[in-house]
Amino acid sequence: MDNPMLVAVRTLLKETYDGPKENASWYTEAKPGSGLFGTLEKISAEDASIPINGTTIAAQTDHTRYYLWVANSYLNGEEPSKDWGASWKITNVDKITWAQFADELQQEYTTLLKKIDSLDSLDEQTSNGLLRALAHSAYHLGSIRQMIKSIKVPNQT
Repeated sequence: MDNPMLVAVRTLLKETYDGPKENASWYTEAKPGSGLFGTLEKISAEDASIPINGTTIAAQTDHTRYYLWVANSYLNGEEPSKDWGASWKITNVDKITWAQFADELQQEYTTLLKKIDSLDSLDEQTSNGLLRALAHSAYHLGSIRQMIKSIKVPNQT
C-alpha cells in the first residue's frame, strides 16, 4: 500500500481500536489498553448495561459495530438497509452477549482493514467513507471512555 492517505487512515484506525504502539500516540491516551478493544476488555457485562445519560456502553459498542458494518457494505458497493435506531436499543447484556458484541466489532474492524489493504487508490466517495469511519469510531471511543468515568472509581480507567 503506497497511498499515504490509506496508510494514515489505517494507522489511525489501528490506534482507535488496538491502541497506540509503544506508548506513543497520535491522539489517544499514550498507554497500553487505550484503544477501543483494550477499553472494552476492562468492562463487565453488568457495567456495560448501566444507563448513563440515556444510553449504555453496550449500546455505544453495538452502534459502533453497526456503523462499521454499514461502512463496509458501502465500501463493497452494496446499499445496506439501515435501522440506526435499532443499534441504540441495547439496554442490558449478559456475559455471552457482551462477548459477542466484542467479537462482532472485531470482525467488522478486521473487514475494514482488509478492505483498506486491498485498495490502491482513492476516489472522493471512498475517501469520505474511510474518514467517516475513522471519525465515528474515535468519537465513540471517547464517549465510552467518558461513560466509564461515570461508573468507575476515578483513576481506574
